[in-house]
Amino acid sequence: MNRSDAVRKESSSGGVFSLLAESVIQNGGVVFGAAFNECFDVEHIAVETMEDLARLRGSKYTQSRIGTVFQQVRHHLKAGREVLFSGTPCQIEGLRVFLGADYANLLLIDLVCHGVPSPLVWREYVAFRETKNASQTRRISSRHKKYGWKRYSVSFTFMNDTEYLAPLERDVFMRAFLTDCCLRPSCGTCAFKKIGRASDITLADFWGIQSVLPPLDDDKGTSLVIVHSPKGTKAFDAVSSSCTRASVALDAALRGNPAMTKSVVFHKNRSKFFGNLKKLPFDVLVKRYATRKYTLKSCVAEVLRRLGLLDRVKAMLGKGA
Repeated sequence: MNRSDAVRKESSSGGVFSLLAESVIQNGGVVFGAAFNECFDVEHIAVETMEDLARLRGSKYTQSRIGTVFQQVRHHLKAGREVLFSGTPCQIEGLRVFLGADYANLLLIDLVCHGVPSPLVWREYVAFRETKNASQTRRISSRHKKYGWKRYSVSFTFMNDTEYLAPLERDVFMRAFLTDCCLRPSCGTCAFKKIGRASDITLADFWGIQSVLPPLDDDKGTSLVIVHSPKGTKAFDAVSSSCTRASVALDAALRGNPAMTKSVVFHKNRSKFFGNLKKLPFDVLVKRYATRKYTLKSCVAEVLRRLGLLDRVKAMLGKGA
């Protein structure tokens, strides 16, 4: 956890990415990551100042446009500058193939990716929100922590000074995302979900922290940091004095993050969802197709999972529970 509460508040989880990025910038380097542009599409950009680093904080739930960023990374590397590139596991491996060689001055950071929503779905959702509020968007936070880190919210601030704020289970876009209705086709058979990564460091939300390391859970966000290389170890150790950290066994850390190794199973209505994307209002589309059947058992299991008690109850009842 980043010791700066202000940075952690603006981050999706524990704010560790910001520490690593700040270290690179302080050494005269450049940081690449996903940011909203003026139209609130998502694209990869280069950042060289602490002020601009804020644009890279927080999750953006759609595929980012890479553009010429890989060429920019190569240019800075050959000029001898430190470079941090952050992205999804597939983007990391794509960059490695593009570069064709390892660079001592390159730090690669990926994330535990659930799956990447379609940019078209994201644009339709933003247009839906702007129509509902009769205004263009000023700011978006996909992981607002007003109701806590575990029950994060989607927040829109509009040019007419109105605001939309809803927890994840009530927001229509997040419902489409979490039911696996709006993800890219490649996410169903992802070749990059594995323990041994091409990155130096993998970052994620430490879901389940309340049962693994209760002292590090204040519901303001805790990062899971998985280091894959000596370069990653060196980078993380260099910022350790600015964060609260503890070590845990990998299997314990991954219990709450199955997306580290498992691809999503698409919703049965995915094709109908996309087939009607331009035909139905966005909220009607989600209500009709991004459905999830709930049973008493699944509801109880979800409550126990959020309380960090699911594994304990399963152990008490036996493996068949």
